[in-house]
Formats: sequence, structure tokens, C-alpha cells
Amino acid sequence: MKNFHHVPVMLHEVMTHLNLKQGGTYVDCTLGGGGHTLEIIKKIQPGGRVIGIDQDPNALAAARQRLESYGQSIVFVHSNYYRLKEISAELDLDGADGVLFDLGVSSHQLDEGERGFSYMQDASLDMRMNPGDRVTAEQIVNEKTEDELAAIIRDFGEERWARRIARFIVEYREKSPIHTTGELVEIIKKAVPAGARREGPHPAKRTFQALRIAVNDELNRFRNALHDAVDITRPGGRICVISFHSLEDRIAKEVFRDLAKSCICPPGLPVCMCNKKQQVRVLTGKPVLPTPEELQVNPRARSAKLRAAEKCRVLNNGEDE
Repeated sequence: MKNFHHVPVMLHEVMTHLNLKQGGTYVDCTLGGGGHTLEIIKKIQPGGRVIGIDQDPNALAAARQRLESYGQSIVFVHSNYYRLKEISAELDLDGADGVLFDLGVSSHQLDEGERGFSYMQDASLDMRMNPGDRVTAEQIVNEKTEDELAAIIRDFGEERWARRIARFIVEYREKSPIHTTGELVEIIKKAVPAGARREGPHPAKRTFQALRIAVNDELNRFRNALHDAVDITRPGGRICVISFHSLEDRIAKEVFRDLAKSCICPPGLPVCMCNKKQQVRVLTGKPVLPTPEELQVNPRARSAKLRAAEKCRVLNNGEDE
């Protein structure tokens, strides 16, 4: 296994918003190299434990090595956070005091060229966070129709030139299948007009993001898992989300906002008919951003945003505290 170098993003802000308590139980849904979990486990001893979930076996192996001195205080789970409720049941977890999501692709996965996440290194078109999953980026690029490719690149990458890129991909693969990231990058460069290539990020950045999201079904899994995280969290517990692009941040904002509402009946009804109860209290009206000091040390944190919510405490009369 290669050295899994991972710098935890907004570490101080995450610890503050999780409101860690001694002896508590916390779930790190995206364990990665274990940077956040290392600080969590230090602060909740004695008696505390962390459930660390990751679908990347390399990340799990690195985290095990990094955290081995904490023994039974950490439970390592090779799975995807979309199975959060199943994992909780399998572990007989009676609730969590906090849940953390650190979304997106890790620095290690970007640096590990053979995984196919990076447009800066030539490798097989893979992009699976869990190598055991079936669908790869190569399959999507070579098998989806032009319309389907355009929709993926537009919706998940927010790419202005999505239709043109999809057309160039289809035209290229009619002559020869696309197997590598290098081939795809060259196709994208030809598809994006020269003027657009001279400004903004790398021309392949948004397309690669879109394919990674599609391969790993990230947005659907995250939305469902965020609801599940609220369900398994004890009253007064916290849920924190670090996102790295607008689609993930929008989901976190919308889910927290909707769960923070009480009655959603149409205005004018004399009594509430929906019986909806407020489930969370939003702690971050606007997302928390990395400090300038952190960005100097870790430039990859520049697009990170943190949102947090607290599970409502329910009083005996049924009203939220």
C-alpha cells in the first residue's frame, strides 16, 4: 500500500461543531486516512468510540495503521455510507452523538494515478472509490448515448460545453474505444473552444468530476445517507458535512432546511394537518469556509464548505426544546 497522505480539512471547525463529549459514540462516514477520527477519538476518551466507514480498502488499511493504538475504541467498516442504517443495526448501535461526512475524492486518491480520478495523470478510466463496484468511468464513456453523456456532464459537472464534449466523445469512440484518462483529456481539450480553455480551471475538471459522481452514484447516496444520519443521531447530537462542490453543498443545505421546518401546511388552515415536527436545528446559516491560514498549508481545501445541524431535543409535552 502506498503512503496514504491525508490532511483533514477544517479540523478545528469540525471539532467545534460536533460538540464532542466524553464517552460519546461518533460515526465518521468517510474515514479516509483517519485525520478527523484521530482528533475525535482523542477528545471522547475514556469510554468513547468511533465507527469509521470507508468504501476504499486502501483508505481503511491506512486508517487502521494510523489508529491502531486506540484498539477497540474504533470500529472499522468497509462499506459505503449509503448503508448507514444497516451498519448501525449490524453493530447494535443504539444511536450516535455525532455523524461526520467529508465528501469528495481524497488527496491520496487524486495522487494515486492508477485509480483514474485525476486529469493530470494518464491512467485507466476507472474512478471507482470502491474497486469492487461494477461500473467504471470507461463503461460510462463508451456505452452511454450522446444525450446521456451530455446530461451527466451538464448536471453533475455544471459544464457549459457538456453537449459539445459528449458529441466529441461519441465521434471519437466510433473509431476506437476510449480506455485512458489521457485520451479523454485530449478529447475534452478539442471539444472546448480555445477561448474557454484560456480562462478558468482545467478544461477537463468538470467532466472528470461529473464522471466520478456518476460512477459512484454520489449525490443520490449522500442525500439518502444524510436523512439516515439524522435518524440515527440522538437528540442533541450533531451532524456535520464537508462538501467540495456546489451540488453536494446544495443537498446539505436543502436537507437541513427541510428537516428544520415544522408545519408545512398551506397558509390559512385553522389547524395543522401535516403533523410535521422539526427534526433539526441548523447551526450554520451560511457555510463555514476554511481560514486563510489553512489555505496556505492545504490549498486543496479552497473549495471546502462546512454545514452543521443539531438533532432536536424533544420535551415530554412533544414540543421541541
